[in-house]
Amino acid sequence: MTDLLETTALGLDGPAVERHGGFTISENADLALASLALRRDGTDPAPFGLTLPGPGGWVQGGGIAAFWTGPGQWMVEAPGGAARDFAGELKSACPDASVTEQTDGWIAFEIQSHAGANAITGLVEKLVNVDTGRICPGFATRTGLEHMSVFVIRRSEENLAVIGMRSAAGTLWHALTHAAARIQEGSA
Repeated sequence: MTDLLETTALGLDGPAVERHGGFTISENADLALASLALRRDGTDPAPFGLTLPGPGGWVQGGGIAAFWTGPGQWMVEAPGGAARDFAGELKSACPDASVTEQTDGWIAFEIQSHAGANAITGLVEKLVNVDTGRICPGFATRTGLEHMSVFVIRRSEENLAVIGMRSAAGTLWHALTHAAARIQEGSA
């Protein structure tokens, strides 16, 4: 049998991390993702006791997080759960809903600001066309970034996540790191 080597979405042995001025951008290779959808006449699911958010919302609790993706649909996150069958766990917790494994189809990049909340807002303005007045902790939306469709999640005042297609991981990484570098150059 061939020996297979585990790599991240960027093709590295471990998650990529770069720092540009007041930002640290890191590949979140351990994040498990599963989509959750209501079935006709189903009851509202509450996976692991988490009340799911409405449009534009992201919530966390009980070791998981979720964001709204459409009417009766959510993406559920399990930090540190990429190596386990998180979709199976979610299906067991929500037997009346449809659950689909999503971990291998998406990549999450976490952006940490060391320069405060206003720096995250400035970065968002360079990356996507979203009303920055709405991007407060607990906000999530799907939008375009360059030619890609991405989810943007404001996890806290200093943390922003960008989730995009795994097949475009390199392009997305390039867009994020270059935007952070341009902000750094502009403040120098």
